[in-house]
Amino acid sequence: MGREFLEGNEAIAAAAIKAKCDFFAGYPITPASSILHYMINLLPGVGGKAIQCEDEIASMGYCIAAAMAGRKVMTATSGPGMSLYSENLGLAQMGETPMVIINIQRQGPATGSATKGAEGDILFTRWITSGGMPLIALSPATVGEAYELTYRAFNLSEQYRVPVVLQASKEIGVTRESVDLDAIELPPVYERKKANGAKPLQHHFDKLEEVPGMLEFDGERVARYTTSTHGKDAYLSADPGVIQEMIDHYIAKIDSARNDMALYKQDIQQGAETLLISYGITARSAKVAVDEARKNGKKVSSLQVQSLYPVPTAAIEAAAKGVRKIVVPEMNMGQYIRDVERIVPSDVEVVGVNKMNTYLISPTEIIEKGGLQ
Repeated sequence: MGREFLEGNEAIAAAAIKAKCDFFAGYPITPASSILHYMINLLPGVGGKAIQCEDEIASMGYCIAAAMAGRKVMTATSGPGMSLYSENLGLAQMGETPMVIINIQRQGPATGSATKGAEGDILFTRWITSGGMPLIALSPATVGEAYELTYRAFNLSEQYRVPVVLQASKEIGVTRESVDLDAIELPPVYERKKANGAKPLQHHFDKLEEVPGMLEFDGERVARYTTSTHGKDAYLSADPGVIQEMIDHYIAKIDSARNDMALYKQDIQQGAETLLISYGITARSAKVAVDEARKNGKKVSSLQVQSLYPVPTAAIEAAAKGVRKIVVPEMNMGQYIRDVERIVPSDVEVVGVNKMNTYLISPTEIIEKGGLQ
């Protein structure tokens, strides 16, 4: 493929095809609409199908059905669309349905500024569904990372039978950069685990953290799927023991693999007194801020979190060792900082650098508000 001049949304579509996605359903919404356009153009060439739906609710419904029928699926939206996704996203969690959801974040709340950027859906994505079950959420900082993390999102969704959300932003989605996609190292495509045995169950597991094989709707045997509490056989259940076991399973299969799925980049300086923890588009300003601070004699380390959820606790703890202050710049009014504060020792000062007026946080603002002069 070689070096290309791509916008983030185009790279996301290319990564989906690379990951063998063969179904897309979506509804146009700025700034995610071009993903729908790209997928409509690309999927027929690989034997896939793309559908422009009547709304976001229908888009999720189509994706759930297609996933359970054996397709690898993706949908894309922005903030208001994520709100409409929430009910069916809970259904996908209950049914342990693999799917990739692209959220090209924009300024909110509500309609907000449709053509302006922010990264305000971070906590919303973690707690979007009733019941509070864990999701996997990834966050790219560049067009190249949008390609890589979309591909990885498909692998994670298939491996753990869970919806995975890519939390991109308007600046990444519609900004073009020169990227050599062939130079990006990717793992092999993860092949979906199928249910087996004489009487396979839709949610069979021996250990709580075990991911069940999928019993697909292939037309040859009965496969159940329900939004209500159920047991391993997908039959509705009101038994408290069965219900608690399934809840513990939904949590364990994600939390037990927290370290395995942790994705991050770090630049640790020996003897650093300050650590910058960043994600998404602001990670680019944070990198420049670290370079400038070091030129001015400051000892500063940086940690760019790419897998927001589950929180890469071990990576944050390790990066924070020995520092006196942690600076967390965010294109919102302070969301991921809450997880950082929960993890690090109480005697470490945690400072947020926040802005949500549609303008990017600059390296100068991080330096000044973070006390790195």
